[in-house]
Amino acid sequence: MALRLVTHFDVLADVLPSLLVQAATADEGDEGAETTLGSLRVLNIERNGDIIYTYKDNKGNAVFGIFDCQTRENEHLYTFEKDMQAVSCSVNSERTVLAASFIQYTEGVRSELQPGSKCLTLLVEIHPVNNVTVLKAVDSCVWVQFLYPQAESHLLAQNHLLLISEEKYIERFHIQITREDGNRVVIRNSSHLPRERIAEDFVWAQWDVSEQRIHYIELQESRSILKCVQFWADESFTIMFEMPLDISLSGLRFKLVNFGYDYRQDQAKLCHQPSLCIFTNHTGSLCVCYSPKSDSWKEITYSVFYLHKGYFVAVYSPCRFLHLLNIRHPDLICHSLFLTGNNKTAAVLPPSPLQSLPGSLILDCSSGKVYRATLDQSYLMGFLWNAQLDCEKMAALHCALSCDSDPGFPEQIVQWVSERVSACHSFDLIQEFLIASSYWSVYPGLDDVDLLLPYSSVLTWDTEIPGMKLVTEELPLPLMKVYSLKGYWAKLNSNLEYIKYTKPHLHYHNSVVRREWHNLISEERTGKRRSTMYVRNILDNAVKVISNMEMKTFEPRLIPLLQEEDRHQRLLMGLMVSELRDHLLRHLQGVEKKKIEQMVLDYISKLVGFTFSSNFNCLLSP
Repeated sequence: MALRLVTHFDVLADVLPSLLVQAATADEGDEGAETTLGSLRVLNIERNGDIIYTYKDNKGNAVFGIFDCQTRENEHLYTFEKDMQAVSCSVNSERTVLAASFIQYTEGVRSELQPGSKCLTLLVEIHPVNNVTVLKAVDSCVWVQFLYPQAESHLLAQNHLLLISEEKYIERFHIQITREDGNRVVIRNSSHLPRERIAEDFVWAQWDVSEQRIHYIELQESRSILKCVQFWADESFTIMFEMPLDISLSGLRFKLVNFGYDYRQDQAKLCHQPSLCIFTNHTGSLCVCYSPKSDSWKEITYSVFYLHKGYFVAVYSPCRFLHLLNIRHPDLICHSLFLTGNNKTAAVLPPSPLQSLPGSLILDCSSGKVYRATLDQSYLMGFLWNAQLDCEKMAALHCALSCDSDPGFPEQIVQWVSERVSACHSFDLIQEFLIASSYWSVYPGLDDVDLLLPYSSVLTWDTEIPGMKLVTEELPLPLMKVYSLKGYWAKLNSNLEYIKYTKPHLHYHNSVVRREWHNLISEERTGKRRSTMYVRNILDNAVKVISNMEMKTFEPRLIPLLQEEDRHQRLLMGLMVSELRDHLLRHLQGVEKKKIEQMVLDYISKLVGFTFSSNFNCLLSP
């Protein structure tokens, strides 16, 4: 399959065995084990990766536990001795205070705790188990989430809890923590916790657990306005931007993403509602994936809005298609890979509801499994050998080159290129391979390099892709609300400024190198001479490339060939170094010169190495 799914966590393998041992120790019998198995499910995944789960014991009590992703061990958090259905749960970073919301579905419990209320939200001291505070007792459903100012656990005098209501508002509670009798944790003034309203009147919201921010959409005069709230380590929060989206959410009453799976929802009805999800990464990229409600499976429409271009985004429809969208370079449709059921993608992901998590993790909500998704190099290699369309070869080649290469994988691609050179009609396969491989070889080293280095030999693509209709349009850019930016937001803002003001694009082209190279050769033939120092520097650059290739342990058979290259070839190599270095120095302000120098040497070394390697293999192939 194009996506390789590696199990990162399985609630049945990582949690259930220890619970069954506990049940056997307590002599609960087979009935207790069946109750546990039937009710065990994942509720939440915290910023540090710890996984909160819940189940019912043999008495019907709601039990909460946590799986530590570092130690791979389970810890009991709290047992609520009532027959209630847990909706949401979160624990603070120290694991001393737990928040949970329940649906009260038995009359005895409802009258005992809060007459007439449907959803109960509680705050519990669990170190040790002590006081229980009722935060909300309302008829609308509530979700809870502790803020983690740092990914690591550490002592905090004050905790902050988000409360998200089905009544379309978000509140933040401030929880003062004190310690009594040594290490006993107590919530100060628990009956009058300070709170503030974060957002209201929204129809959709998504939680970004790794970066501690909420994206949400308000409807203003029939327009969908996307906003984002960032929570900072100093306990403040800021509305970072707002942006109109040309999408219709009129059929969506209320939807939350990444606040845990709502087991009460009718999945059949959800299939006919609009779907929306946001992806970000550390490079300062943000994209919005949207699919309107569909009444027919014969044609599926979805939109992906790029506020900046990120990596690959996988769009999956069970048993129908898997699309790998190249959103770093989306200008040409041929750089994205479109796989249908005919390509055996139907079983790549489970058909149950999925939740996207940071680090390419996916939570299968029904089974309680967390997968790590990566591109499958062996599948992509097999796909390359069998691909018939040029657009499929182009897209699969870029997907394959973007992977962290397994041993021997680059050689397999070179072999494929050498045997399929004449089978490509829409583009020069060798040129595409050389440019793309050099790009991907240095790309991870510098975030902004994609703006400056050539990515593809193809500048236009007019051929239609069977079964696909693509419409592109320019979007209004978000209005940034903050001007003193740092981290992710500084990078996003820089990317937006690039989009606004940079015309034409800044990608490096070899035309200047070719022109200067021909001039140098012509001058030597006619007896004209450039500055000796200038030519010597150019030739020294070539020597640096060859030395760099020796150090990087490129194909050893190529080094003697390179060392024997004539003066003209060395001038070309040296000019490539000189021009690319000057180009990057002009546009990568603030990056140290030594780092740029090494990146240029690595890039040219790869380019030269792949060129000679491809020609060498072409000569050896039958």
